[in-house]
Amino acid sequence: MTTSQSQALEGDVPDIDGPVVRTASGAVRGLREQGLSVFRGIPFAAPPVGPDRFQAPRPPLPWDGIREAYAFGPPPPQETGFLGRTAQVPFPTGDEWLTVNVWTPDPDPSAARPVLVWIHGGAFKLGHGGQPGHDARHLARAGDAVVVTLNYRLGMEGFALWTGAPANRGLLDQVAALEWVQENIAGFGGDPARVTVFGESAGAGSIAALLAMPRARGLFRRAIAQSVPGTFFSAELAADIAGDLAAEAGRTPTAADLSEVDPQHLTQAGQTLGAKMPAYTARWGQAAPTAVPFSPVVDGDVLPTTPWEALAAGAARDIDLLVGHNRDEFRLFLVMAGLPGRITDERAAQTLRLYAPGGEAGATAYRSAFPGAGPEGLFERVQTDWLFAIPSLRLAEAQLAGGGRAHVYELTWPAPDGTGTLGACHALDIPLLFGTYGADLGPLLFPGGKPTPEAERLTAFLQHAWPAFARTGDPGWPAYDTDSRPVQILDAEPHVGPYPEEGSRRIWEGYAFGALPLL
Repeated sequence: MTTSQSQALEGDVPDIDGPVVRTASGAVRGLREQGLSVFRGIPFAAPPVGPDRFQAPRPPLPWDGIREAYAFGPPPPQETGFLGRTAQVPFPTGDEWLTVNVWTPDPDPSAARPVLVWIHGGAFKLGHGGQPGHDARHLARAGDAVVVTLNYRLGMEGFALWTGAPANRGLLDQVAALEWVQENIAGFGGDPARVTVFGESAGAGSIAALLAMPRARGLFRRAIAQSVPGTFFSAELAADIAGDLAAEAGRTPTAADLSEVDPQHLTQAGQTLGAKMPAYTARWGQAAPTAVPFSPVVDGDVLPTTPWEALAAGAARDIDLLVGHNRDEFRLFLVMAGLPGRITDERAAQTLRLYAPGGEAGATAYRSAFPGAGPEGLFERVQTDWLFAIPSLRLAEAQLAGGGRAHVYELTWPAPDGTGTLGACHALDIPLLFGTYGADLGPLLFPGGKPTPEAERLTAFLQHAWPAFARTGDPGWPAYDTDSRPVQILDAEPHVGPYPEEGSRRIWEGYAFGALPLL
């Protein structure tokens, strides 16, 4: 079997009678797989190499004849894996990084099904649309929807701020993919007037940015943001980090100088600096301990303001928003870094002062709000709140302030990881949503990659709610308001109740999430 064919589901063999769809760039042939038509590796932009490296994406190169869309496109250059872990799955190599993949019940232009466009996470430096954990067959089939996944440039290629290059190139890639969807998705059975972007972690941060970006307006009708990170960089911070990133590669932070460097060498330079970042707190403040030197940059052009400011001003009032987070977001990072049982009172105190609003006053507020929490519990709670929970809730509140509407959820069901240590941690929602319990981080969360009955019930709930929201703007529970604060609580028995993290919400009340500064 060829590398191309190995990307198909087991038992599927490329067939000259597979479905054919004509796109603006040329015809593509997909596969029929378990009742769906699946198309992989369709270019939505030209390879961003040579003179196009570090530039805004350009239209895809057209082709003659019928292109076989059997294999995922090559992932963009990136680090070796999440905290050193990566799935050993073979993927093509090459520079055609900017591709989309489509799962559709029927590529009939008259079907006009809702479209869900997945933007993957990975700290803006990892991941791709062909990850096994993002296999959309179950979601597309259960939701009777067209699902699209995509690649975008990461790390040094997509998010570092170079002189002579536009900021936020990874976000511009996402815009180009959404333009491709608008132009072509009807041929795959999708309705371009009912496009919903959905994503988790860095993908949710990307969606928050897209809501604020003038270039993205009109490209989607609804948005689902799962665990929105609050780490948007100011231009000053991004430029300072870029200087150190380029220095790791022995270059200056200019597109002209860096375009001569092999992309993989740049990736290694980014990984090296990331490991050093915790020592840079005096310069880079709250960004330093994250060990992630990449994030959307509030540059005043591609991204004019932070998402919270833009939404509060009404930038997305016409877009339906669904947003939420997991109860124990930071627990995943705590466990994977081997920190349980190693957080001292001193380290907890330093972390509280760094991240809690108001510094020492915020640290005191956390100790008062969580009197039974030890140093590890406080260390975890404040980082869960600062990094994901409160930014997610605040995005909903900003949408309301700007005249829009939002639905909110919180995942409180703990992962059945066998040890009881992970709880409702970061990324647990991905295998639950896609039904991919044995892929990517799934085996860490579900021993043996096997779901429990509770997990299967949650998956059924999500695979109904997300497509329902994409179809009508109503996921099945009340819209959020700032009086009763109704939230869909995703537990063993999903139910609607007041926002569960009231103690944290009160601590952060009135805090404005701005672009992280250079100190």
